[in-house]
Amino acid sequence: MLNDLSPEDQRTLRALPLLGPVVDDFSDWLGAQDYRDRTRKRYLQRCVAIDRYFASHQHRVLAELTAQQFLECHQFYQRRPGEVASTVSCLKRFLVSRQLILAEESAAIPFRPSIDAYRQYLTDVRGLAAVTVERHCLLVSEYLQHASKKDPALCLADLTPGHSERFINAISPRHGRQALQKDVAILRGFLRFLGMRGEAPLGLDACIDTPRVYREEQLPRALPWDSVRTFLDSIDRTTTAGLRDYAMLSLIAAYGLRGCDVASLKLTDIDWRAGEVRIIQSKTRQPMTLPLIEPVAEAVLAYLRDGRPRSAYRQIFLKTHAPITRLQGANVSDAFRFRLKHSGLDIRASGVYCLRHSYAMQLLRQGTALKTIGDLLGHRRSESTGIYLRLDVDDLREVALPLPGSPRIKEACL
Repeated sequence: MLNDLSPEDQRTLRALPLLGPVVDDFSDWLGAQDYRDRTRKRYLQRCVAIDRYFASHQHRVLAELTAQQFLECHQFYQRRPGEVASTVSCLKRFLVSRQLILAEESAAIPFRPSIDAYRQYLTDVRGLAAVTVERHCLLVSEYLQHASKKDPALCLADLTPGHSERFINAISPRHGRQALQKDVAILRGFLRFLGMRGEAPLGLDACIDTPRVYREEQLPRALPWDSVRTFLDSIDRTTTAGLRDYAMLSLIAAYGLRGCDVASLKLTDIDWRAGEVRIIQSKTRQPMTLPLIEPVAEAVLAYLRDGRPRSAYRQIFLKTHAPITRLQGANVSDAFRFRLKHSGLDIRASGVYCLRHSYAMQLLRQGTALKTIGDLLGHRRSESTGIYLRLDVDDLREVALPLPGSPRIKEACL
């Protein structure tokens, strides 16, 4: 309700021609999303400017607004002071949750039945992990949007190699060779699926060129273990976000977990009495029980006690600002890059996977069997683990043959 606002503000908001009927519900929704009272008041007061914007564009009925019009409103205020743009995005999420306007995804994505069928195929037939399925479907959706942009009446049967070539050219500036090769493989798989169902011409997948990437041409980036410890110690734990990030990154460094595995951890996955943490590996879907080592336990406890917001979510790690929701794997990577940037350390790493690689190398240097390392990392094939052997420079020096003319050869000849 608006009772904590001044009577004049209440009258002004309820009299708004477009948003007036929903401001009370919007206020309650903000409170349920754990927005602070001060933030909630500012958002409500900015509704006056948003209502004025839509009125100036001849939009006077809420049910007629679309996600595109909210996007245009957001862009309008993004170029102006007052931080109204953030309120526009929040208001849009509220209206979508109340089904007062259509979500952008529901309104804009063409060929949704085909995408849904492909999602089911990837899950049931190919058995891919949920995070991988969503990545495939996201790229496929982007491809279809790109193909139908110039021709809204485009049918899947009208797809040509030219559509694929133009799409690859459009996304290539944002990718390196390896990432682009993965996207080409995803697109080929989708086109084969359409051809198999008779929805698109056969052979479209064979018409796409792929960047040349040589197997194992790049080494995994692993940090010295002392650098890992120094990086973790550099995290500011005086804030709630710092407590959360330190606990998450400590879990990755201590167990070699993937970011999505850490993001999906639930409160019930830690058995404090038994001193164990249970993991469901996202790639293999295999359960794994690990001992809860003391430094990690202390980091997680500090976050749960002093950093985690109260929420009905069962996931351990949550966002620190409203709306309070669970984290995704990408959020863990963002947290790593943020902490690395503010650490003041000269560490050249682009992703949180370097902590996972560092864990594998630490086990290898301690003499752990390669099969055991692969099981802990959740590798399906031994080749995935064998790549770390190429980083063990000390052992590689032992098997290197001496150069011709070296003192070792001369001594052998004598």
